[in-house]
Amino acid sequence: MLTAAETEALALSLRVAVWCVAATLLPGIGVAWLLARRDFYGKALLNGALHLPLVLPPVAIGYLMLVALGRNGPFGAWLNDAFGVSLAFTWQGAVAASAVMAFPLMVRSIRLSLEAVDRRLEAAAATLGSGPPRVFLTVTLPLIAPGILTGAILAFARSLGEFGATITFVSNIAGETRTLPLALYTMAQTPDGEAAAMRLVAISVALAMAALLGSEVAARRVRRRLEG
Repeated sequence: MLTAAETEALALSLRVAVWCVAATLLPGIGVAWLLARRDFYGKALLNGALHLPLVLPPVAIGYLMLVALGRNGPFGAWLNDAFGVSLAFTWQGAVAASAVMAFPLMVRSIRLSLEAVDRRLEAAAATLGSGPPRVFLTVTLPLIAPGILTGAILAFARSLGEFGATITFVSNIAGETRTLPLALYTMAQTPDGEAAAMRLVAISVALAMAALLGSEVAARRVRRRLEG
């Protein structure tokens, strides 16, 4: 049986992960399409910057977010003055940190799907009088649905496991920013917290496996439907 603190951490992690996917889905599709279908000056630089969260230490990403989006940071001060929004040390900031870390995975999955689409199908739809938006919505989008689904699940799973950027940007506040990884860290530092830490490890493994298996099952169903 989970304690109230463990249940709270689980609920917060799920909330952050869902919002992470929601925040990255449409931008992910847009950026993936841009990288897959357009050549422009600075494309390699954009692609490199996009993948920085995958190679930089997560703590470095969290620190940069704190500097930029903290209340005294250039963007954080503007958000606070203009909209009364403060991301640092809030659960919304945890969503932002997870989104930054998960965004490259989302984009890469969708981009690979876009690059695998037969462009002749889109050209055929265009010759029948469909404009670019309609071609994308009726032809391209259904064909890349497995990639979108995979990207969404990977972003969800990455958010569930995010630690370094989150603890640096929003700290480890019980009931506000203490997600499952942060709760596990707290229990590991607490005397006699081994049993609680193991329960949190088991929950984390179960959630990650469920997400990955769900992604595989859903992707297969989408592929069968498209092939049918």
